[in-house]
Amino acid sequence: MAIEVFNRYESKYLMDSLSFDEIYSRLLDYMELDEYNKNDQFYSISNLYFDTDQHSIIRNSLAKPKYREKLRLRAYGVPKPDAKVYLELKKKVCGLVNKRRTGLTLDEAYEFVRTGIEPEPKPYMNKQVIQEIKYFLGRYELQPKVYLAYDRIAMFCKNNRDLRITFDTNIRSRRYDLKLEAGDHGELLMAKGQWLMEVKAEKTVPVWLAQLLSELGMFRTGFSKYGNEYRMNIRHEERIKERLLL
Repeated sequence: MAIEVFNRYESKYLMDSLSFDEIYSRLLDYMELDEYNKNDQFYSISNLYFDTDQHSIIRNSLAKPKYREKLRLRAYGVPKPDAKVYLELKKKVCGLVNKRRTGLTLDEAYEFVRTGIEPEPKPYMNKQVIQEIKYFLGRYELQPKVYLAYDRIAMFCKNNRDLRITFDTNIRSRRYDLKLEAGDHGELLMAKGQWLMEVKAEKTVPVWLAQLLSELGMFRTGFSKYGNEYRMNIRHEERIKERLLL
């Protein structure tokens, strides 16, 4: 059964292909690939983020309060209407990331978010998470706002499955065709050959990893996929409009 509740700290690092090749080869001494990457293949993740007309959720997140939250719908690859997907409520409290998700079919997820009415219980659903998302939906008038997809390589520590490292590239987004089943096309958020590495750990990272990051001169960044998409598109457009009104 897929894990549906996560509590962990996440650190992000941006790098080019040369840096990716170097750290990736070094990590293989300590870590092993996710089963979906076993044949040296990427797997793709597609997400649909929900927000208000005023972009309240992402605006609040970019202000970096001690508590922030967001709702997204996630699929692996491009799903069909009856495919299993995950509706996720992601919270961040004083640096600790809490992610709670439930399995749904794609049609069930769309209807749940649209109406706020919880779906008929099924064995693949997490009832507690359904209730938490229902409460969240009652607080906001949400709509699908942005599609984000990327190609991923994931690794787990050989001696500690609580440590996970992911590498995302070809990060793309769109604010049209806001359906997961519409395909994984979109405009690139980063230049080709750029990578986003995320280190995810329940506690502190092991000494060997801290030493490796220091040796390779890698420093944490505050990169947010949804946040950067908003800055590049909506905030930029708003500032242009404000200047035209002056």
